[in-house]
Amino acid sequence: MEDDFKWFGEGFNGFPKTLPEDCVEYSIYVIDAKLKDLEIRDKLRQVQNAASTLIKQILKGFIWQREPFGLTLQCEVKRSFLSGRTNYGDSIDDEWLVVYILRRLSQSFPDTWIRVVDTDGQFLLIEAANALPIWLNPEIADFRVWINDGKLLIIPLEKPGGPTKGIQGVDNLTLDGAISWIADPQAMLQHSSKIEAEAFFRLQRYPQQIADSLHHALVNVPRKLAYALHSDAAYISPAVEAFYLRDPIALKRLQTMRLGSLRFPPNDLVKMSVTFTKVGYAQLKSQQFDAPPAWGDTLAKQGNAKAQDQAEMGMRLACGFEMMMSDPQNQDKQAVREIALILEDLDAEEAQLPSDDAVRRWGLRDDDDIWLDINYDDFENELAGKRQSKSTNKAASFGDKGAQNNLRKMVERFEDFLKDDSAGIEGAEILDDMDNDEDEDDGSDETSTISDESNPVGGNTESDLNEDEFTAMMRELMGMPADVMKEMMSSGKTSVTRQRRDVDTAVGRNDEYPSDSSSEVENEENIREAMQQTEQELRDAGVLDLETPTDPNKALSQKRVENAKPPIGAQPSASPTEPEDLHEHIGDADYHLAKNLLESFKSQAGVSGPSSNLMGLMGINRMPQDDAEGE
Repeated sequence: MEDDFKWFGEGFNGFPKTLPEDCVEYSIYVIDAKLKDLEIRDKLRQVQNAASTLIKQILKGFIWQREPFGLTLQCEVKRSFLSGRTNYGDSIDDEWLVVYILRRLSQSFPDTWIRVVDTDGQFLLIEAANALPIWLNPEIADFRVWINDGKLLIIPLEKPGGPTKGIQGVDNLTLDGAISWIADPQAMLQHSSKIEAEAFFRLQRYPQQIADSLHHALVNVPRKLAYALHSDAAYISPAVEAFYLRDPIALKRLQTMRLGSLRFPPNDLVKMSVTFTKVGYAQLKSQQFDAPPAWGDTLAKQGNAKAQDQAEMGMRLACGFEMMMSDPQNQDKQAVREIALILEDLDAEEAQLPSDDAVRRWGLRDDDDIWLDINYDDFENELAGKRQSKSTNKAASFGDKGAQNNLRKMVERFEDFLKDDSAGIEGAEILDDMDNDEDEDDGSDETSTISDESNPVGGNTESDLNEDEFTAMMRELMGMPADVMKEMMSSGKTSVTRQRRDVDTAVGRNDEYPSDSSSEVENEENIREAMQQTEQELRDAGVLDLETPTDPNKALSQKRVENAKPPIGAQPSASPTEPEDLHEHIGDADYHLAKNLLESFKSQAGVSGPSSNLMGLMGINRMPQDDAEGE
């Protein structure tokens, strides 16, 4: 429990409020001391109308995974503002679409100040964790991050002219304090282009990502269902969710042979193009599901494999609608009420079902779902930046531009972490949770001018990463035997000890470090041979390059050429190796590194482990997810 929490005898002010899972919450404020409350409300209504217009322009035909974006005017005693909450379910793209809309609104209305948080808190700072200043930690980050005029601004610790306190003495900022700070013309906020680029990294895909997040597929569905989906394509999301989260009680509705008891019986099927979210399409297609008794004969009558697949997808979709409509907990949902009215009109013959020709006029779009298939060859091509498949001369099937950028970013952060020249001979340095920040103070006055880079305020404590833990992490990620890794670490410590002794001898302080024992001297040659053998094996596998030139691209190409040379004693080839033959090897090092990281992370099964701990040290808090078995 937080320190500022008050119990009943201390002036209880309510339990801390937390967001539900998979929710993003946003608020928009107009902060202008010259405007009165009525004028601020008028301004907020203009923002609300502009949001509706923007959504109609950029989200035409778009389908939200669970809940749409929306703003509601809140009129309180202290202030008026716009607020909204969106449950994005399993679709992270919906959350970033909300951020994209909010940023567009801030650019259109420069006097608006926007804050956005999700279940994890300040997720924009989580995205930019690798670029944050030392003082900006989760304990003091609330109400400090704002979006204004398209920029990401941060409220510093102290106002100009105020005393500079250590981080331990900083109180958590409140909403009133943040708005008072923003309204003060002398207290300007910090702006860092590096933090902003990291935080808004995923927004580079928009607005193209809006269309790329949808998938169109041809399915055979009951004619009633086709009519309902044509009325509103957004009905697809709650139905897919009902299918994806089904339980034995929901399945009881389907265990019948009587077609008359079903709302969407399979006796009158029609082929139509259905629009899915990519997340929803994957959820619908990837699950193991046995056909209900009423659908058995219908699926058996299908001819070729393509017709069979379309009929099976239609069966799953119809079952999802059946379970959604029959669940008592869904009776208050807007989609359920509207579909019930549509079915009532059809039963009363107040509406007419479409003919086959009418359905064809709606359009029959069928997208390729090859993006569902991920193999390691395409994975390697993505890391190497190759968008072309060498064997088929077709576009590579793995992922998209966003997946490629995210994977490269993960590998780059891992390499930067291992190649950190500032780590020193004692190993990797990590930042503590500001437990002893009062021990060191930079003494500089925290000026609140807008700067390109945020300056750390207060001291920082350096602690060494535990050697045994780091060795275990690296051994598991690299797949090395325990005895080899132990020999390498022992040799490293011997070299460091010898280096210390030589330095101390030069300055006349040799007594602190005793000489190596005779056993260490005798085993030095054996250790060196073991290290050379291990290094050669890693080089042959393409995952190690101890010589790091200034140009990483040149180093990578040079290493691939060396790996392409024949082994010692082998007969040289008749003709030199063509450059295009080496293309498939480029990116092996990054590929093996990312592959080992992902496999180690997946083997943790959601619990803490060496891979997630190591990723956390590098600022990578969100790893790719893959629920498919056997991949």
